[in-house]
Amino acid sequence: MPKVIFTPQNKEVEVEKGTDILKAADQAGLYIEGDCAGRGTCGKCRVKLTAGENTEPTSSEKKHLSASDLEKGWILACQRTVEGNMTIEVPVQKDAHLRKTSLAGGVEKLECDPVIEKIELKLDRPAVKDQTADLERLLGKLGRPDLEISTREIASLPKLLRGNSYNVTAAISGNRIISVEPGNTTEQVYGLAFDIGTTTIMGSLIDLTDASVIAVSATTNPQNAYGADVISRITHASESAENLKQLQGKVIEAVNKIIKELMKETRVARDRIYELVAVGNTTMSHLFMGIDPTYLAPAPFIPAYSRALEVEAGELGIRINPGGRVTFLPNIAGYVGSDTVGVILAAGMDQRSDRCAAIDIGTNGELVLKANGRLMACSTAAGPAFEGAQIKHGMRAASGAIESVDYLDGDIVVKTIDDAPACGICGSGLIDGAAALLDAGLVEPSGRFVNPEENPDKVADHFKKRLRKGNGGYEFILVNAEESDSGEDIVLTQGDLRELQLAKGAIYAGLMILLKEAGISETDLDKVLLAGAFGNYVRKESALKIGLLPQLPLDNIIAVGNAAGDGSKMALASKAIRNRAAGLPEKVEHLELSTRPDFQDIFVDAMAFQ
Repeated sequence: MPKVIFTPQNKEVEVEKGTDILKAADQAGLYIEGDCAGRGTCGKCRVKLTAGENTEPTSSEKKHLSASDLEKGWILACQRTVEGNMTIEVPVQKDAHLRKTSLAGGVEKLECDPVIEKIELKLDRPAVKDQTADLERLLGKLGRPDLEISTREIASLPKLLRGNSYNVTAAISGNRIISVEPGNTTEQVYGLAFDIGTTTIMGSLIDLTDASVIAVSATTNPQNAYGADVISRITHASESAENLKQLQGKVIEAVNKIIKELMKETRVARDRIYELVAVGNTTMSHLFMGIDPTYLAPAPFIPAYSRALEVEAGELGIRINPGGRVTFLPNIAGYVGSDTVGVILAAGMDQRSDRCAAIDIGTNGELVLKANGRLMACSTAAGPAFEGAQIKHGMRAASGAIESVDYLDGDIVVKTIDDAPACGICGSGLIDGAAALLDAGLVEPSGRFVNPEENPDKVADHFKKRLRKGNGGYEFILVNAEESDSGEDIVLTQGDLRELQLAKGAIYAGLMILLKEAGISETDLDKVLLAGAFGNYVRKESALKIGLLPQLPLDNIIAVGNAAGDGSKMALASKAIRNRAAGLPEKVEHLELSTRPDFQDIFVDAMAFQ
């Protein structure tokens, strides 16, 4: 079999002839950026062929790579197959997780009432006159003979008791003994809260003795190799049981990677972590649990389950205490998952008395409205544009991403994360860019670029070189090649503006349907809460300018951080809040937008830039 060497990571793998480079990288344990599940439509999986036969470029490569790039050996990983030994240079992926982890402390103080209970026990030693079995001796001391315990724990009990002078600690969850430990370990009680996002997975390690967050870590969801959106992943999973297992394996591997990093940072022992509570959209929860999500995709969008699921960590291969429990909070509907339950918990939506909307803007857009005594939710097919996907130079919010764009003193000015050379544009920069181009008169309310040939007076002279014809219409140069990290112009294209219009139009239309159902208008809202990392960094003025948000005073639009992740932490730390979460699906009215004849009309109108 031919051998592929990936540099500078120094990964080597042997694959069958005909395997595409994207799959070869996956087998080597490397993640290569890509949004289109290997269909060749996004142009993001750029790698450089440094050794091996370079064949004729495909039509997709000719579309997405310049003649100069092709000459230098740049190719698309999804478009080339391995026919012989080759060496591939993979650009180092920039870390895009700092912003998400920096929002980890959104809840000021967690309520401390954990499910896990630890009890120190000093047992009487057995004697001829007291021949009580070890397990019954333990249960008798606890005063709870009905407690369940695994055979694994029973098997270790005889040596454990005798080796520690019958002084042990029992870790109990509900009616089950998770583990029996030597000595007094009552001060060592830890749990994990996870937000399993379509794009990013974030985990928090929590000391359950005082409900304090002691460490946070995040990583890219490696399922991205099979598509940036949930539909692509549902499609992949539906093709075979092996594909479903593959997607589950990817997310479990990422979760275990985060757990390992958290333990290394804090020196907390693996067997002192007793619980993991997770949230995510309905597709992510199915894939995490290894449950077929096929029937989420077609109408009527039916999940396999909606209730909270609890399994033993070992059953999923989660590397915490072997007897630890993994709980995925309940889903509300096929496209309104437990991440929305997390938002409701963190924002107290079910307990509010004001008229409040919460919008979680991520790869998917979920909306919640509390008004007139009703709690309603819906999901919109916003697409991944706000995460930088399907945008020509789109990227996540990593160093070098254009994060803000302003129209100042008659010019378009950009700022990048870390003030590093520009290498792309993230979601906040995309919204700012559209708003700035509107202010500059270069984009019409319809979303079309002004045609400088037909309307030369509408385009200032110093913009005429920056507004040029591209493959799909006009495009505007934000950063020229001499100043960019990649050595190519960083542009906003007509196609990028259309993707933004589709995404923002879907979210705004979804909110209008909720308001219509509640019998109120957007001006009747008291508050709009923006959840998620993107919602925290988007400039409210720009969001209002392009018509993403309802026209409210800026002070009434509030960023609430990673509310979904905060909700998972709250449910981990408190039995009462977890019980509250379990009851939310029955309290939330789900609106299925695809069945609403008025949604399409509102959506079409909402696509325009205001």
